Amino acid sequence: MHVVEYVTAAVDPAAVAAGRDVLLDGMVAPVSTIPVRGFPGSADPYRVGVTAYPGGGVLRGTDRDVLRVADGVVYLPSVYTTEGEFAEQYRACLLRVRELLSPLRLGLDALVLTTDYTATATRASYPRCGRPRRELLGDGPVHPGAAGILVDVPLAPGAMVALDAVAATGPLHAVNPGWARYDTLTYQPAAVAGRHVFGSGFGALDPVTQTAVHGGDLLAQAAFVYGNIAAVFGAAGGAETVSLLEYVTPDAVAAYPRLAELRADYFPGAVVTSVVCDALLRPEFLIEVVPRGLLPERAAA
Repeated sequence: MHVVEYVTAAVDPAAVAAGRDVLLDGMVAPVSTIPVRGFPGSADPYRVGVTAYPGGGVLRGTDRDVLRVADGVVYLPSVYTTEGEFAEQYRACLLRVRELLSPLRLGLDALVLTTDYTATATRASYPRCGRPRRELLGDGPVHPGAAGILVDVPLAPGAMVALDAVAATGPLHAVNPGWARYDTLTYQPAAVAGRHVFGSGFGALDPVTQTAVHGGDLLAQAAFVYGNIAAVFGAAGGAETVSLLEYVTPDAVAAYPRLAELRADYFPGAVVTSVVCDALLRPEFLIEVVPRGLLPERAAA
C-alpha cells in the first residue's frame, strides 16, 4: 500500500532506488522518503517501513502521481520543491498535495495527517508555515493531525521542506480532549476517518500552559507524551494504539532503551518505528511521537 524509506546521509540514492525496485518487484506504490540522522542503537544506514492491506487497495495514478486507497485511507508519496523561499516551498508542497488528490475529487480538507521535515536552520522561520496552512487548509471544521521534524539532509539540494500527507475519502471529525490551545491552530490532536485515528506529533508540551515540561529527562517526557496520547485516543472512543513513530534527538539516544517497559505498559500491542532526527521544533524536546489508532467497530459505527 505504502512504502516509507528512512535514509541516512551515508546512503547512495542509486542504492536506495535499486533496493526499492527489489522490494516492490514491479508493484506500483506511493513512496515516502524520509531523511534521518540514524536509528537508536544501530548503525543501519537505511530502513524501510511498509503499510499493507489485503488485496492491495485501489491504485490511482502512475509513476510519481501514484496514490493507493484502502478502507477509505489515501496514501500519497513525499512531495518537495527546490524553488522559492521557505514559506513559498511550504505552500508549493500543499498545492502539490492538492493536485495529487484532485483525481479522487478530494481537496485539502480531506487530509488527516501532515508531517513536514525541515532543516534545523529554518527553526526560527517555521512559524511562517502558519500562513499558507491557514490560507489553504481554511478554518475547518476539521483540521488534520500534524508533526514537524527537523532534519538537516534535504531530499534534494535547495529543498527546505519535504511534506508527507495522508488523506481519507469519507467524513472526518477532529478529536480534542478540551485543550484550548488548538482552537487557533491549523491542526488538531487527532483526526478520525472511519475506524482510523491519526494522531498529531506529541511532545512534552503542556497543552494548557503551552510550556515545555521535564527538560532533559527523556523518561519523564515519554511518560507525559504517552499519557496525552492515551487521553486523546480515549476521547476518540477508546481507540487502540496500533503504531507509534518515535523521533528522538541525538541527546536522547543513550537513554532511549529505557522507554521499552514504559511503552509496553501504555501500548502493549503497538508496532514501534524509532528514528533519530537532528532536532525537534521545541529545543527542550527529546522525543516526539506520532501515533495511529483503530477504533472498535461499534465505536466507528
